[in-house]
Amino acid sequence: MSVARRNNVQIVGNGPQTVVFAHGFGCDQAMWRLLAPVFAQNYRVILFDLVGSGGSDLTAYDREKYASLDGYASDLLEVINEFSPGIPVNFVGHSVSAMIGVLADIRSPELFRAHLMIAPSPCYIDDGVYRGGFSRADIEELLNTLDSNYLGWSSTMAPAIMGVPERPELGVELTNSFCRTDPEIAKQFARATFLSDHRKNLPSVRSPALIVQCDDDLIAPVEVGAYMARVMQSATLRVIENVGHCPHLSATDACSQAMIEFLTSLDDGVHAYG
Repeated sequence: MSVARRNNVQIVGNGPQTVVFAHGFGCDQAMWRLLAPVFAQNYRVILFDLVGSGGSDLTAYDREKYASLDGYASDLLEVINEFSPGIPVNFVGHSVSAMIGVLADIRSPELFRAHLMIAPSPCYIDDGVYRGGFSRADIEELLNTLDSNYLGWSSTMAPAIMGVPERPELGVELTNSFCRTDPEIAKQFARATFLSDHRKNLPSVRSPALIVQCDDDLIAPVEVGAYMARVMQSATLRVIENVGHCPHLSATDACSQAMIEFLTSLDDGVHAYG
């Protein structure tokens, strides 16, 4: 099976640099519908679906391979090698995909020019002084609810994850995205996501990184972004005013501005900005 078919790879725009967008849990590449056109004006943009999501080929799904994020990282490396050979990419990962990008970078750092992490979290569970936002019991309850009634869980959780109650259509969009995902695949992906702990991997990333964190996020609190900025070798934290976990949809202008400023700083040879 081709990589293009497996991951439903789409390429838009043109430019000397490449930007790869990777969506979060329960989503697909359509979630970049507002950001991708902005970057396609000046960059070659690669969009794809994680296996099990969106228009990916479900026959490629393997429970053993995708029991951890490493399987998705392997796919990401294949996508980059095939569609951006010899050209390091600017990788944009939303939520769990930011950690997929970290794992891929550690394996093949030469493929990555920079990471732009949208609402990332290396660990969702509180651990000593580390605040991931949830207790272990919280996560187990979340997963048990998801196991017993995935569609009900999606209808309840998606609007809360999206936030911005004044724009209920975005909550509906995320709910519909969750509900389109095969429940059995979603349940396994949820465990691979919410039970993972990739804090130890962060210091190994040498590529410059931008962490875009919302000031009110149910899934990834600001403390998580501050922690990542401290432990990573070359990371910049940008906190934007937004309620929710999907600023690429609910705060597109602020999100894109932070991203463009970061990429411009790299072009200028400056790895951090205020």
